[in-house]
Amino acid sequence: MKKLLLGNEAVARGLYEAGCRVASSYPGTPSTEITEYAAKYEDIYCEWAPNEKVAMEVACGAAIAGARSFCAMKHVGLNVACDPLFTASYTGVNAGMVIAVADDPGMHSSQNEQDSRHHAQASKTMMLEPSDSAECLAYTKLAYELSEQFDTPVILRLSTRVSHSRSLSETAERVDNGVKDYVKDPQKYVMMPAMAKGRHVVVEERFQAETAWAETASINTVEYNDTSIGVIAAGISYQYAKEALGDRVSYLKLGCVYPLPVELIKEFADKCDTVYVIEQLDDFIETHCRKIGVDVIGKEAFSFCGEYSQAMIAKAIFSEEKKSLQADVAIPGRPPVLCAGCPHRGLFYALKKLKVTVSGDIGCYTLGALAPLGMIDTCICMGASVSALHGHNKAREGSNRHSVAVIGDSTFIHSGVTGLIDIAYNQGNSTVIILDNSITGMTGHQQNPTTGYTIKGDPTAAVSLEALCKAVGINRVAVVDPYDLKQTEEVIRQELEADEPSVVISRRPCALLKYVKHNPPLHVDREKCTSCKMCMRIGCPAISIKEGKANIDFTQCVGCDVCTQLCKFGAIQHKEG
Repeated sequence: MKKLLLGNEAVARGLYEAGCRVASSYPGTPSTEITEYAAKYEDIYCEWAPNEKVAMEVACGAAIAGARSFCAMKHVGLNVACDPLFTASYTGVNAGMVIAVADDPGMHSSQNEQDSRHHAQASKTMMLEPSDSAECLAYTKLAYELSEQFDTPVILRLSTRVSHSRSLSETAERVDNGVKDYVKDPQKYVMMPAMAKGRHVVVEERFQAETAWAETASINTVEYNDTSIGVIAAGISYQYAKEALGDRVSYLKLGCVYPLPVELIKEFADKCDTVYVIEQLDDFIETHCRKIGVDVIGKEAFSFCGEYSQAMIAKAIFSEEKKSLQADVAIPGRPPVLCAGCPHRGLFYALKKLKVTVSGDIGCYTLGALAPLGMIDTCICMGASVSALHGHNKAREGSNRHSVAVIGDSTFIHSGVTGLIDIAYNQGNSTVIILDNSITGMTGHQQNPTTGYTIKGDPTAAVSLEALCKAVGINRVAVVDPYDLKQTEEVIRQELEADEPSVVISRRPCALLKYVKHNPPLHVDREKCTSCKMCMRIGCPAISIKEGKANIDFTQCVGCDVCTQLCKFGAIQHKEG
């Protein structure tokens, strides 16, 4: 039957229909929903792994053991998983193994733009790229067939617009291939140098066979219309081109983006007077075309940065200016902000009073960089806050007295704990603050190893952050409630003055968690309000100035009492009764 599916939902459906048995992932927008949807199928074992490297290693182990496996991540997560990826390309698989990576052109929720096609090329791993939900489902199933045909992991490359858009998809029944026999084969699976040398030869031979397959693959399609202009595209770029240019040009749509065909591209180019390559981010297809002697127009007409659009493509190729509507009033910007009642707000306010340098990390708490809090100095990648703080303090003598790292509970488990080990082992003196909001917040409330629940909500072992920090060599571990501004400030000040490394756990559940019970909303006694605007300094979206006085939006306020601690005139109060 046909269903309207989200791109990520369609991938999950493809996993189910293809007989996938084991899925291990780490949440990362825009890939997160794949594993969440897959977890709804009882036939698929699903888990959240501590990080992407572990997830891919789990998938590798399951595939070698004989079960079709899967792991998903966003583009920067693939960086973390590259170590097993490059070697899995050598070992190959037993049962099929599919890796979904979701790129984020335009950086809607990411710290960089990154073209994951380079990882496919560097690791010599086949990569398919769907352009809509129907192809997400079909390509997922095809990826398992190719994985087993060519004895290789296969990467499914998505993008934000494909992952998070809906289109019709044809669903089918699950085909369960069972679990294949496992046969001990050290020459294939033990990548010591002597064995790896032999496997590299296999990889190169496989690449030639994959390229031959790509020449006639049904997912690499040609559509001849007016041959004065030809367009080569893949994924969402193809959809944009079709909408912008219609049947005024001819198309070569590439469903397999690595390895890329050679003769198919040459034949298409020979039949077209001018050929454009339309691809977001890097000139991956364009470079391949030039390498095989095909003259194309690519990045000289299009940008390396950000997302493309139908209007951009129409203008670049036909010099058409698409009509658009524009408001005749200046609409104020609406930057992202920490939610009302967010536990991180009180912590950042305390840090601001202490005038410290803050080494930041990846999570919703990164919003602490924005005004009026403005308390994140750096943000590099998952786990970097801890390691970077150690480097900062080793480089600048005495800086440990006025610098801290902030890192979320999930991010700490992901890759922050190794930085903490580095601090303890190498006799550093840094103060690390773990923002424990009892969930993986930024990607939409996924469980993690500290919460005590699995992806399906089943109770499980929970990592004790206090015990873990002490186990790696940190003797000073304190816990504060960030809603208590005085306690939070005093404890951090005390740890900054200590002559040894320390960890402060800022513990308060995310205000958006369903099980969190909130206090009644606060209100402002306008007679007592002096318009000092102290309450505005915490940047709570529930607080505004109305007719010269502080005002609290009762639909947003959760009664956290942080603002009451700032008001020296008792104007912010709980409603009586």
